[in-house]
Amino acid sequence: MWTRVFICLLGAVFMYEVITSDIYISELMVESNVTLEAQDILSSWNTSFNLQVAGTAQSHTVTLLDRELVAECLIVGEDYSCNCSTGYHWSNEVCYTYNCCRETTCTKNVSFILPICVEKDEVVINGSVEVTSWTQTHTNELKQGFELLNALKDLNITTRTSTSGNTIADFGARVSVKLNTSKLQEIMDGLKSSLGTNLIFVDTQGMVTINASSGTVGYMSKHDLRCTFEEATDRAGWNLSRKFERFELNNGKLVTLDFNCHTEKYKSCVAVTLVNVTGIWSGTYECGFTIGSVRHTARTSMHVAPLPDSISISINPLTADCTVNDPPTILVTAIIPIPERYNYSWTYHEKNKFEESTENSFNYRATIDCNQKDKPHHVSITFKNNKDQEKTASVEIPVLYAGEAFCKEDTSNGESWPKAPVESTVINRSCPDGRVGYKSRTCSKNGMWMDVYPNCVSEELQKVSQAADNFLNGLGATDKVAKNIFGGIKNGSKSNSDFDVDIADTIASINVVDTMAMASKNIALQEEVFPEFVEAASNMLNSNWTGVNNTVRYKMSSKYLNSVEDLVKNINVNTSSGFNSTNVDLRFCSSDNCNESVFDIDVNLNMTNGTMKVMAVKNLMNKLRNNFPKTHHTSLLLSATLVNNNDSDISIKMSFPSESPSSTKHFCVFWDTKKNDWSDEGCVVNTTDGNHTVCECNHLTSFSVLMSKSDISSDSLDMITKVGLGVSVCSLLIFLFIEFLVWSAVIKTNLSHFRHTAVVNIAVFRLLADCSFLASFSPDKLSDTLCLAFTVCKHLFYLAMFTWMLCLSIMLVHQLIFVFSPLRKRVFMFLSSILGYVCPILLVGSSYVYYKYTKKDYYNKKTCWLNYERLLVGSIHAFLLPVGTIVLANLFSMMVVILTLVKTSVPDSSKADEKETAKSILKVVIFLTPVFGVTWTTGFFLLVLDESNSMHTAITYIFTILNSFQGLFILLTGCFAEQKVREELFKIIKAKSGRNNNSIKKLTSSATATTYTKDK
Repeated sequence: MWTRVFICLLGAVFMYEVITSDIYISELMVESNVTLEAQDILSSWNTSFNLQVAGTAQSHTVTLLDRELVAECLIVGEDYSCNCSTGYHWSNEVCYTYNCCRETTCTKNVSFILPICVEKDEVVINGSVEVTSWTQTHTNELKQGFELLNALKDLNITTRTSTSGNTIADFGARVSVKLNTSKLQEIMDGLKSSLGTNLIFVDTQGMVTINASSGTVGYMSKHDLRCTFEEATDRAGWNLSRKFERFELNNGKLVTLDFNCHTEKYKSCVAVTLVNVTGIWSGTYECGFTIGSVRHTARTSMHVAPLPDSISISINPLTADCTVNDPPTILVTAIIPIPERYNYSWTYHEKNKFEESTENSFNYRATIDCNQKDKPHHVSITFKNNKDQEKTASVEIPVLYAGEAFCKEDTSNGESWPKAPVESTVINRSCPDGRVGYKSRTCSKNGMWMDVYPNCVSEELQKVSQAADNFLNGLGATDKVAKNIFGGIKNGSKSNSDFDVDIADTIASINVVDTMAMASKNIALQEEVFPEFVEAASNMLNSNWTGVNNTVRYKMSSKYLNSVEDLVKNINVNTSSGFNSTNVDLRFCSSDNCNESVFDIDVNLNMTNGTMKVMAVKNLMNKLRNNFPKTHHTSLLLSATLVNNNDSDISIKMSFPSESPSSTKHFCVFWDTKKNDWSDEGCVVNTTDGNHTVCECNHLTSFSVLMSKSDISSDSLDMITKVGLGVSVCSLLIFLFIEFLVWSAVIKTNLSHFRHTAVVNIAVFRLLADCSFLASFSPDKLSDTLCLAFTVCKHLFYLAMFTWMLCLSIMLVHQLIFVFSPLRKRVFMFLSSILGYVCPILLVGSSYVYYKYTKKDYYNKKTCWLNYERLLVGSIHAFLLPVGTIVLANLFSMMVVILTLVKTSVPDSSKADEKETAKSILKVVIFLTPVFGVTWTTGFFLLVLDESNSMHTAITYIFTILNSFQGLFILLTGCFAEQKVREELFKIIKAKSGRNNNSIKKLTSSATATTYTKDK
């Protein structure tokens, strides 16, 4: 008879006399051929008993700390009787080798197995299985399968009906020892076969060790959680559960996962680091290790000391008016999303005492101190949690003081905006039902209201935006969530009839896409999200993005393009060949010679490896800034990216369909993401025909084609322009000086007075226009304000010059046709002032207001001149159309005058002087009108003339020469070609030179005797 006693020993090794260096647990087997009592053996060792343990390098002294009986076996011949002590159960090896799996005596020879018994450790198994119909046979099969588990305590089964009509059986089992995963997987595989289903899922609790901080943690603090498991596993991860919510954790801005923390003992490990935790990070954290279809889990709870994640503050009224007698009182309201038990305090000039509240809305009445003009009026609210952490939000109240400039009360889109001080922004947080956010409006320094900035977005889109922020932070960052986010954008970005609503939702949608693009750099998204993403990206381009100025629109379009391009690049592709929608066509290619077509753009790229992703976009080019002057864009943009490619040299060819056959100058450009502008660096126009423009580039990004009627710049033309304008300015100054000298001598009749008045005005406005042109010759060196000012000046002065030409021609026609009804001076000056001064101002003012109201470009910042897009489109037509009309009218008037002089004969000799004057006027008109008319006619002709025409260059030079030297032509025709002016000028020169002693007397006498025609 043999007795074997298994004793668990707990000892401490003393190394180098350092107490409690390491703790060890060992199992001691005592074998005897006589019957032994376990208690006798245990009592023979006391706590002062030491053992010498030999190590690989040296021996160690082990002090016995505790001892406990684990199992006892009685062997009589071939009969075995083994039992585990209380608190212990048969090990998995004993169970699965000798079928001793329950808390009964084992009659097999298991005495040589180590360990024979293990300490009890409850493990819970939960799972579900889906079948067509659940029967008692399925229940028996499930029970038989779990009976094979070691230390099974109980098994519970409940059934429910799935949404598809099948039956789902949920089961829960408890065992007393840690499981053998391979055995559990073997049982699950057998159940799949016997139950006739593959839909069976199992997870356990009690197998995994979890380490985490306990209790309430601080707001915006950092925390580490770690889970370890003894077996090697296929994958691991973390989840956060809240009431009715469950999120998977992934790497993000606030989450960092570590899968490399395993040790020799714990072959699987997953740790998570959370930073800047807020209320949304409170909940139950679950880690999981998966092997096959079995998942081992552990849970812990974390509560974050609450503070409001967001604080929205509104004021009523929107401004404080200190121009009234009584100090104004403002109602300040703070709203937080979730009510908690907080201490809160309001502050206006001084901090109030903290009060306790569990509400989510807080009110405070602030009486404005109108004597503190130098200090901003801030009202703030502070919340304090049970860890004495604080969070503060504030609002600035715009205050209107007596005697200071302000914007008047105004109504925009049916909404009232109160009087407000200059350079202040008024925020209105009232939004229509179903929308959240605010509307803001700024009072400019000149006392004019700027456009309303709309930011009231739909509540559904706001939820999508919050989900995207969580996704970026690492909370719920899965493909399924990404699909839901893009689906929310797709539905929320559909065009709305209300411009403000539409643009607010579009801005919010673009921000969500940008957030997802940043998240895609950390989280690998799969191609399953592409359909929703492509539809969402397409829907955002359906509207015109009106309701904001160009600066905001350019930022929106640039952010949209960069974000969409990043997402296309970062989303993984497996088997799909592409996706398309109304405004977005996306194709993939993995061959070494890629030839794809997207929206009729043919793309060719040779590569050795990787995948090409090419995307064509409609309705975006008109929203991007065009920094190439005198060009217009195509309707298509092409984006090309390469992933998993290591080619050093890349050459991509793109064939864009021609949309403007009359355009002869083409530019292959790409979108420079650093400058947010177009650039042609690295791109060339390979070939161009009437149907296609082929571009070839040595890099990949977003491409398009810009077109113009002619070359953008010419050094020779610029030189001619500068010289001509300089000569014109000098000539006009000389002309005006001569007119000043001879004025009293040459306006003896009303007809002469009329003519010289018109010609002087033409010269003055031409001089001002030329000076403005020269001052703005280098637009890149001017600010936007100066550029706009010079554009307005040139527009106004050139129009005024032409309207005074029209006055001159109308006067001449009237004077010659109605010979006996001469025009009175007062009438002429009144009508001429309206036509020559008022009309140009009205034309320029109305065109500027129109383009500002319609959010279109009034001027081109690259040229400091009116904007030209295409024929009959652009602000340049506010100049070309009236000028063209005047030129035609002048030519018509000249023909009428000539015909009238030919057919009419006036025998009255008393009219001889008048007839001579009329002839002189006719000479001037013959000189002036054709010059002006031909000049601008050639300009009109250039707009429709094909650049390939052999006459194009010649007419361009003719136009430049005639237009820039017009000041010289005015001097020649207005002074030296006019007999009376020449004679009077010679008299003055002779008088000044002293060659004729009587000249001064004659000149004085002539001047004294001058009589003027009496006004009738």
